[in-house]
Parts: sequence; C-alpha cells; structure tokens
Amino acid sequence: MRIPVHQLPHGLGLDLPSAATAHAAGMDLRAALPEGEVWALDPGARRLVPTGLVLAIPPGFEAQVRPRSGLALKHGLTVLNAPGTIDADYRGEVQVLLVNHGDQPFELRRGERIAQLLVAPVASWTWIPEPSVEALGDTERGSGGYGSTGR
Repeated sequence: MRIPVHQLPHGLGLDLPSAATAHAAGMDLRAALPEGEVWALDPGARRLVPTGLVLAIPPGFEAQVRPRSGLALKHGLTVLNAPGTIDADYRGEVQVLLVNHGDQPFELRRGERIAQLLVAPVASWTWIPEPSVEALGDTERGSGGYGSTGR
C-alpha cells in the first residue's frame, strides 16, 4: 500500500517513518520539535507532541498511533489515548499525546522516536436494533466481565 505524506515546515529534515526491521508491524514517528529545544515531561504530565506529518490514509483504513515498548519499559512514557486513531478523512498534523508514568522527568528532543504508526483495515457496520437483551442470544460467558474469566 502506498500512502501519500506531506512534511510540514517544522518536520522538514526529519526522516519519514520507516520500519526498523523487515517484519516490523509499525513505523516509528519522530518528534518535530524546534532544533535545540528540549521539552521536559515531568512525572504525571502529558503533552501533545507534533510529528510534522500530514497523511492521506485510504478509505477503509485507519492509522493507529501506539506506544514504543522501549520508552514504556525504560522511562514509563506511553501514548495516553493508545491506540490513537487517525481516520481516513483527517488531514491535519499527526500529533502524539504522550504521558510520563515514570518517576523521573523525561527530556524530549527533535527527531526522537516517540511512538509507532500502524495502518489497519476498518470494518464498516450498521446497527440492528433488537427489542430485548434476550433477542441478542446467549453465550457461555453471558454478561460476565471484568475478571469473570479468571484473575
């Protein structure tokens, strides 16, 4: 699949997202911060980080913004609304909502890999109103939730 991408002025000079390995599912997004500027993300703080990218996702697909596992493990940094969804009809800048769940401030710099971007198909559906819960049918699980299948 080929996806049109535009780099905004503040994203120029940064590498486009690319797969780190031949079988990687996602491509890394980079922080498009001003050159030489450092953004400190204190423990418990969140910040919307620009990527400098505008995408044209094809109809029937979405782009998902997901955390990078290394940042989460080593620094407690993650994507707050994971996975963030970029709809096929969105034409604004891709931005990443980061939160620091760690116990130390995290310093963010231009070009730092901050999240992963995946493209996935989206199913389309319509609702069929039913007159009662019973009309939906029963399953072995039923209405059990939140720990009902084990610890």
